[in-house]
Amino acid sequence: MFSIGDKVVYPMHGAGVIEAIEEREVLGEKRHYYVMRLSVGNMRIMIPLTNVEEIGLRQIANKEDINKIIKILQEKKSSLSGNWHRRYRTNLDKMKSGDIFAVAEVVRNLVRRDQEKGLSTGEKKLLESARQILISELVLLQDDRPEQVEDMLSDLFA
Repeated sequence: MFSIGDKVVYPMHGAGVIEAIEEREVLGEKRHYYVMRLSVGNMRIMIPLTNVEEIGLRQIANKEDINKIIKILQEKKSSLSGNWHRRYRTNLDKMKSGDIFAVAEVVRNLVRRDQEKGLSTGEKKLLESARQILISELVLLQDDRPEQVEDMLSDLFA
């Protein structure tokens, strides 16, 4: 159970802060919801308390994890399949896991692939989504603005 003010990650959407816990009636049924504001984009999401485990809502990583995330991003190797569809599915599964280290691997692998051979339209969209998810969590971890985190990522891949 999370509390108001907790910093959490909603897989495939990103990190944010729980602003409220509200009761709402939807289709004649009263339910309790977390109201979460994403750290990037200022969007609000309502998450039914009954679906939290299924969704994979989790606390953000620890500040100590920042160095591990940066190390993953700096690695040069990329062990992705040459098959576009298989590569896309692997990356999508990593993102759905909600694991910050897996998302960092997706960003690294797709950036490296883009630098070497270019990306398909689908993979470009996946990279942008993975970058936003990674940035949203790093913003909360480092207590930075999104622009500062984007600049840090750009410097890592320059």
